[in-house]
Amino acid sequence: MAETLVVIPTYNERENIADIVGRVRAATPDVDVLVVDDNSPDGTGAIADGLAASDPRVFVRHRTAKNGLGMAYGEAFRWALARGYDRIVEMDADGSHAPEQLPSLLRAADAGADVVLGSRWIAGGGVENWPKYRELLSRGGSGYARLVLGLPQRDVTGGYRVLTAHALGSIRLEDVHSQGYGFQVDMLFHAQRAGLAIVEVPITFVERERGESKMTGGIVAEAMLRVTLWGIGALPGRLRRRLVR
Repeated sequence: MAETLVVIPTYNERENIADIVGRVRAATPDVDVLVVDDNSPDGTGAIADGLAASDPRVFVRHRTAKNGLGMAYGEAFRWALARGYDRIVEMDADGSHAPEQLPSLLRAADAGADVVLGSRWIAGGGVENWPKYRELLSRGGSGYARLVLGLPQRDVTGGYRVLTAHALGSIRLEDVHSQGYGFQVDMLFHAQRAGLAIVEVPITFVERERGESKMTGGIVAEAMLRVTLWGIGALPGRLRRRLVR
């Protein structure tokens, strides 16, 4: 059986962390969980330590500062690869990614996908408790990134994913420098360019009920700027490929 690690980055998620870890362990008893806490001032790290103390399949990494989603995942990926995990799952701590849907993502990896995207924007996917402007912002951001970068996937900004060890080795983590909202697009862009098998599986994204969202307009704007610059940089190569055809 493939060894699977679910990575849950946290910052001020004391109201959610015990619940989400418990749901992961109940839905997928054979997986391990790694909580990566960015020195949360609300005590999230201490709660995670308590969970790890009572369950040998739960681990915690404490970081010294809030340095961004990309750095948290990068550290977790390297930790996982050093310990021989075959599949690494990205999952938010706030309950928006339902652990009960994880088995369907893992089945896609079992079937041969290198990267599995939990997708809100394909048939069978969707969102719950989102205001319309949030949905429009997410769809618009995903559509813009798809257009500029030439990505065929429908949901390129979502953060519920499964990546195989082979995928992480092919992507070359040292070449992924983005943080925050742009990190997921950056990873997918590198995966597509590496020729990896990428599959989308429908999920239902549920808006958090407790705590505050980390998403801001500034984060989205920065990500879209990065996407634009990546698209400009990739344009000569895309034009050459079209001419060859």
